[in-house]
Amino acid sequence: MSRRRRGKNPYEKPDRFTQEARLKGYPARSVFKLDEIQRRTNLLRPGHRVVDLGCYPGSWSKYALQVIGRRGRLVGIDLEAPEGLRGTYLEQGVEDVDLSELRAALGGPADLVLSDMAPATTGDRFGDHVRQVALAEQGLALALELLVPGGHFCAKVFDGEGAHAFVQSVRPHFTRTRRIKPEATRGRSVEFFVVGLERR
Repeated sequence: MSRRRRGKNPYEKPDRFTQEARLKGYPARSVFKLDEIQRRTNLLRPGHRVVDLGCYPGSWSKYALQVIGRRGRLVGIDLEAPEGLRGTYLEQGVEDVDLSELRAALGGPADLVLSDMAPATTGDRFGDHVRQVALAEQGLALALELLVPGGHFCAKVFDGEGAHAFVQSVRPHFTRTRRIKPEATRGRSVEFFVVGLERR
């Protein structure tokens, strides 16, 4: 569901975001993507119930936990659980999620569903795109089952042939839909984020 430690990392050269993430104690630079999305949309609020799909290695979960505070609840889902974070972590694929188990862990409907899911990339840009958009679609399906009215959805998307259709599929379910490419996204990356605000 999310990138793993598996051989040489094509992005191994640290940039300023990587260095700053290390200094601030986050396991990945992706935290600054969520930070910008938060500053622009105010997705996260104290006390929120949050689902973090593709949560490993934990940067988004750690950031979200800091915002939602002790009154909030977070459930992370990935093939591997991040270490040392409070919250509930289910080690499974998104396709295996039991909605009743997830709702019980949240203690109610979700206020926000985050999805930073990506497949193990192969270098085949079209194939990687198709697999990633399929994950985003699964994330949206879960969000539509879990979100409270007025809740929000944020998902990573690999740009390509199916990206526009996915964004359009989000729009009918939310009052506002935004497409955001954060500054921390690497220059050669094809990813962007679609944000659905205020579930209808």
